[in-house]
Amino acid sequence: MSDLLSRITIEDGKRGGKPCIRGIRITVAEVLGMLAAGESAESILHYHPDLEGDDILACLAYGAREVDHPVIIAA
Repeated sequence: MSDLLSRITIEDGKRGGKPCIRGIRITVAEVLGMLAAGESAESILHYHPDLEGDDILACLAYGAREVDHPVIIAA
């Protein structure tokens, strides 16, 4: 998974410091949003030719890692 996650970059001043894909100006959130809206990976790759299939997998891996933390609920 670390190979996939290495595709995700965060740079000051680029897209407000949001996680992007390989330094291009497409954010992880944009790709995840397209997938959540029902876009297929093939469609995303067609309309965003700078992206590669592993970029989409990297976004999914990044999202999974970001939500995998303990939740503490005050009683």
